[in-house]
Amino acid sequence: MNETFQRLGFYPADILLPQGVDMTRWAVVACDQFTSQPEYWQAVEQTVGDAPSTLRLILPESHLHDPDVDGHIQAINETMERYLDQGLFRTLPGSMIYLRRTQSDGAVRQGLVGMVDLEQYDFTPGSGALIRATEGTVLSRIPPRVRVREGAPIELPHVMLLIDDPDRTVIEPLEAGTAQMEEVYDFDLQQGGGHLVGWRLTQAQMDGVSRALEALAAPEAMERRYGMAGVPPLLFAVGDGNHSLATAKRCYEDLKAVTPPEQWASLPARYALVEVVNNHDDALRFEPIHRVLFDVDPEDFYAFFRTCFPNAYEGRGTGHVMEFLWQDRDVTVTVPDPKLQLAVGTLQGVIDAYLETHPGRVDYIHGEDVTRQLAREPGRLGVLLPAMGKEQLFKTVMADGVLPRKTFSMGHAQDKRYYVEARKIKSR
Repeated sequence: MNETFQRLGFYPADILLPQGVDMTRWAVVACDQFTSQPEYWQAVEQTVGDAPSTLRLILPESHLHDPDVDGHIQAINETMERYLDQGLFRTLPGSMIYLRRTQSDGAVRQGLVGMVDLEQYDFTPGSGALIRATEGTVLSRIPPRVRVREGAPIELPHVMLLIDDPDRTVIEPLEAGTAQMEEVYDFDLQQGGGHLVGWRLTQAQMDGVSRALEALAAPEAMERRYGMAGVPPLLFAVGDGNHSLATAKRCYEDLKAVTPPEQWASLPARYALVEVVNNHDDALRFEPIHRVLFDVDPEDFYAFFRTCFPNAYEGRGTGHVMEFLWQDRDVTVTVPDPKLQLAVGTLQGVIDAYLETHPGRVDYIHGEDVTRQLAREPGRLGVLLPAMGKEQLFKTVMADGVLPRKTFSMGHAQDKRYYVEARKIKSR
């Protein structure tokens, strides 16, 4: 093992890929997408049919609170075991995969699949870990996900980590070396997800990745990028899948509690498979995550919001601007002189306070059109939020800690990571 990877908390992995399957039906989008659009998952179900698919290995978050959720989880674990027993997977030992994703908009995004050491990851606000959460982690969202992962023999990642690599030294050079790599998949993604091609890196290429990452994390490089000296380096920031990575961390910590310390390094659950993407990739766009409140009195919530900010006014001005939607109403509001840096933080605090004393629930919606559509139904209120500039991300996390939860989304829902690769997280 290249010792540099140990210092970086990022490693090659024994990656499982399916063999002899229809890859378009195999790969499905991240489970936390389209949570308020059951018709999307119905379309996935119809496309997959009875073919081998990651649809049978994940629990869409829209099903997390189903009455038979325990039955769903048991079926997932049984299917994982059956796929393993049937020899459906082939193993790429000690590997990294370079991937080229053509998105739904035609833009091409580059990524690198490997595994991270969960000892080097911390979602606690203000952490100095090499791998950090970028937004607040909702602790109540972890236990139901633990129930899905704790009995699973394999993991499938939708976690995307970001590196701040303005000179494009880590991932982008791999494109020129694909002729020396083994191509491991090339297929169209279902439901308008675009196209995906993946190649297995050579040992020399993996060594090059380790050197580039080490240079990126060097103190002088950190000071040059952020103007901060003597601060713990932030190498990987969680862009997508923070709660999934936090769940993996919790499962690993639970296992550590009953395992002798000298065996911790050999626990498969100590590591988690991820995709790494450069924050400066031109195809990577930060989209706002809007809010829709369900089963509420929209007029009452809007009045509550205005009470929280007496100086707010209708219209677009200087400050935090957001657009409230319900039935036939469409009201733009500006909160001047906000105390927080981002509009999402201003809004989320009001939502949390309101739902503590009123019935209803909130969902986090990707896409303005979907938000507008959902908000037109009675008993609902939508709020459109502005996008955060991605250049703010690393410096803000290093200076101020995590952002408010669900602050941004990396692109549209159909451009999220699809489940393709897997990795064993239990010894069999």
